[in-house]
Amino acid sequence: MSKVIVRYKVKPEFAQENKRLVQATFTELNEKKPLGLRYASFVAEDGVTFYHVASVEGDKNPLLEIAAFKAFQKDIADRYEESPGPIQVEEVGSFNFFG
Repeated sequence: MSKVIVRYKVKPEFAQENKRLVQATFTELNEKKPLGLRYASFVAEDGVTFYHVASVEGDKNPLLEIAAFKAFQKDIADRYEESPGPIQVEEVGSFNFFG
């Protein structure tokens, strides 16, 4: 199982579009309910710093097959103020974090 946290900042003029694209991804995930994926996204109070937290079971990431996620990734470099900093993490503990 891999676990990753991604942090990035978008340009202020793209904050609402980025949020809309992220929300569309969750809409599709809730419709398709892919197995082996736990995923959450957060925006900081500054409105431009986003965090994505994912846990994937197995070798294949089902998120990569979601059309809305592909749309989110398209032209994302144009929205960045700071590029993403994905880091692999090891869970030390959690309480009701994913479900």
